[in-house]
Amino acid sequence: MTVEKAIFERHIRPLTPVPTGVVPRLEGMQNLRAILFDVYGTLLISGSGDIGVTRKQSAKVDDLQDLLQRYHIDRTPDGLSAALHQSIEEEHAEARRRGIDFPEVDIIRVWQTVLGFGDASRLKLFALEYELMVNPVYPMPGLNTLLSTCRARRMPMGIISNAQFFTPFLLERFLGSSLEKSGFDYRLIFLSYRFGYAKPSMFMFKRAADELSRTGIPVEAALYVGNDTLNDIRPASAVGFKTALFAGDGRSLRPRESDDRCRGLSPDLIVTDLRQLIAGTVNPSPRSRHGQISRRPAHIRR
Repeated sequence: MTVEKAIFERHIRPLTPVPTGVVPRLEGMQNLRAILFDVYGTLLISGSGDIGVTRKQSAKVDDLQDLLQRYHIDRTPDGLSAALHQSIEEEHAEARRRGIDFPEVDIIRVWQTVLGFGDASRLKLFALEYELMVNPVYPMPGLNTLLSTCRARRMPMGIISNAQFFTPFLLERFLGSSLEKSGFDYRLIFLSYRFGYAKPSMFMFKRAADELSRTGIPVEAALYVGNDTLNDIRPASAVGFKTALFAGDGRSLRPRESDDRCRGLSPDLIVTDLRQLIAGTVNPSPRSRHGQISRRPAHIRR
């Protein structure tokens, strides 16, 4: 068993969605030719509601103290959390000075700054374990059923998500295979840490729309599914995607009804269970037009 797998097994516990009471709205799901997803709060239940680097400390102090002792880090949990978020805020400020509207960090580089050691392997193990403690995750109900159906029907799938290096690792551990073997097209996977841009920036959505266009799929024939009206529905709609608000878990549902930036904005669909999307996977575009992957493009090699 690898160290990463041992960490995964140590921390993963079943989670169930918190009911939202939202009524699904599923009309207009016809003629989809691709589906792209957010990860945290959509494909994965997120115990804290979002990826851990965006949240303040939520793990038990005793558990974090044990983690710090095992990695021989002479910090208190509160002190470490404060230093982490200060470093993230400083990197965000520097990126904004360079003109990036919604910056994203590479969490390994942040941890190098905070902890002061350069062993990349050790840093990755620590970062993975810290994330699983502050943001427990588990597959959303229906995930495997939806993905296997899309794969069988040759529906192109992708991801546009705020994420870190551990995000694809966690998805692949839960799915039991690589993202590619699970049906995702690597040309359509856009993870924020690889670009330095985070949602709600339109950066990744525009890149995804360009990639879809190159494969013969117009952006208006692609559905983007996410749980946050500001981070997901607003930029996806602005670029031209059809949109579905995923309202399947009260921890992570962000309708943003009082946010002026989302005033008057409504998703095309409202989904409360991933399996509801299966109805839109009938008659996708021929797989031959989308092609098989001969090599991974530069933005997904890390």
